Amino acid sequence: MQFQHTITDLPEENEYPKLIRDLIPEIIKKHSGKDAHVRRLDDDEFEEYLRKKVVEEAIELRHADSEHNLAEEIADVQELLDTLLKFKGISKEQINTVQDQKRTERGGFEKRLLMENND
Repeated sequence: MQFQHTITDLPEENEYPKLIRDLIPEIIKKHSGKDAHVRRLDDDEFEEYLRKKVVEEAIELRHADSEHNLAEEIADVQELLDTLLKFKGISKEQINTVQDQKRTERGGFEKRLLMENND
């Protein structure tokens, strides 16, 4: 599957300030001739905006309307999660261990169960 950016117009996408990928300023300059107003974040801000960006991309994933768009949004969420893991010094092995423990103790999502109430 080849990458092709899908354009959407969700409110979360148009909320500033927001974390952007490293090459976005150059892409903006190339397409519009304008300089993007950016600054480098300190550690606390970076973590805050990483977490916020995960939510933004998860909302976009929820609204994905094609298989290609779904793959694109999953890739965006994965990129952010990988970045957050690296930033916090958490290995994928640690995550896999926790994921396995939770699956053993609480199950996965294979049965497609929906809780309709908790009366």
